[in-house]
Amino acid sequence: MLLSPVFNPLKAQSAEEVVRRSYEKMEGESSQARITMKIIRPDWQRSYTMKTWSKGEDFSMVLILSPARDEGTAFLMRENEIWNWLPGVNRTIKLPPSMMSQSWMGSDFSNNDLVRESSIIKDYTYRMLGDTLLSEGEAYMIEMIPKPDAPIVWSKVISYITKENDLYIRAEYYDEDDILIRLMTGKEIKEIGGRIIPTVMEMIPVEEEGNMTVVIYEDIDFNIDISERFFSIQNLKRVD
Repeated sequence: MLLSPVFNPLKAQSAEEVVRRSYEKMEGESSQARITMKIIRPDWQRSYTMKTWSKGEDFSMVLILSPARDEGTAFLMRENEIWNWLPGVNRTIKLPPSMMSQSWMGSDFSNNDLVRESSIIKDYTYRMLGDTLLSEGEAYMIEMIPKPDAPIVWSKVISYITKENDLYIRAEYYDEDDILIRLMTGKEIKEIGGRIIPTVMEMIPVEEEGNMTVVIYEDIDFNIDISERFFSIQNLKRVD
């Protein structure tokens, strides 16, 4: 929860350094996680359980475990290629760039959010706006502007990263008219996988009242021994 601004323009920290530290803390060199995603709407709710794997910024995979109708569906990001395995029709499809901003599995996250086609490290320029006070403590306010050739629909993202432990706990996404479109917050900060991180991420489309998607990290292991060969189209069909 945002409480009040405390500006300090003379702070020596580089905005890029802060963002990079926060990213590395949350992602690690590689990781494996079990996640629950809850899609909440005014008149219905839906829940997915999934496993994820990642290696650096160029490789990630998501496997749906439940519900039964979607079990085995998988997504692969390998460098600049995005693939989707649909076991029900025994088909692998390559997602075109035009689909990256579309909803992922009906949630408030996009395909890009889940498979990370864009890079928080490579695809933005950064500007330190100052300091602010959150319920979690003092935090940096950082403006992130997409580079001209980046596959990003937002005109800017305002990120909030805690000073004490480099936690990325709030992000505001704005369109080209400088209107706030969605808000992401990190909650339930605790130790998991040997690190103190937000274990719950909420994504709220601010103009759609009652809509929310909640991602809950049930378990996560950082810096696992995983090869780039794991992230192959062949493995996409048989990963479990």
